[in-house]
Amino acid sequence: MTDPRPLLGKPLADGVTRGVKGALAQWDFQPGLVSVLASDDPASRVYVESKARQAERLGVRFTALDLGPEATQDELHAALRDLSADPAVHGIVLELPLAPGLDPDAALLHLAPRKDVEGLTPANLALVAAGRESEALLPPTPRSVRFLLRQALGEDLRGLRVALIGPGRTVGRPLASMLNNRGVTVTVCNEHTRDLPGVLAPQDAVVVAVGHAGLLRPEHVRTHHVVIDAGINVTPEGVVGDALPDLPVRAQTPVPGGVGPLTSALMYQNLVRAVRLGRGEPVE
Repeated sequence: MTDPRPLLGKPLADGVTRGVKGALAQWDFQPGLVSVLASDDPASRVYVESKARQAERLGVRFTALDLGPEATQDELHAALRDLSADPAVHGIVLELPLAPGLDPDAALLHLAPRKDVEGLTPANLALVAAGRESEALLPPTPRSVRFLLRQALGEDLRGLRVALIGPGRTVGRPLASMLNNRGVTVTVCNEHTRDLPGVLAPQDAVVVAVGHAGLLRPEHVRTHHVVIDAGINVTPEGVVGDALPDLPVRAQTPVPGGVGPLTSALMYQNLVRAVRLGRGEPVE
């Protein structure tokens, strides 16, 4: 086979970012975005630093509210309620995972859905599951995966077969609904899936989002597969994905450089949408 084609997120991200800049230029104020941390998770730090750099480039006021890994559930809830009520804050990100002992499901109930630029509150996820995506703030990482699948497989995804490895809150679960809404046949795999190579063999694409470096290996894939790696793992050698690099497949997203840049751009697109919803302006 020929060398696998790298699927890069930056070209797509550049187009999204141009649209965001155009929207921001129409306003006489700087939207405010706050990331809330309540853990010592190194991957979360990577995400927050990336958001801060992008905010500076776009002219968005960005704040990282670090409650620390010792924060209590009540302190976290209070912080989210205060930010949700603050008119100077237009978007809020609760960085997951939280510290052990903290309940993300309970915390997200205290985040205003229209400021939920990661699209993870029950209200936004319910709209996605109900097929009412136009009314929701959509999770950026699943949207990034969907963009990249269309880049590799064509705009019309109907009838294609996609396996999702990792039914997590931030990627796998919402992505399953978003792909199903577009006529994709979705197979969700988890740690209990037997004969993973056999399950993956007939798929057109494999999306992996577990947070386990080197999980997807050559023996799992076929040459016709498109692999979208949404994993992020901080190692002594740097940031790596869930799939080994250079798999013998048709196309593969690198880490870094694949899903990440596009996810960041789409999160800021959500911020624009959140501002418009909050101001009663029409949204697409």
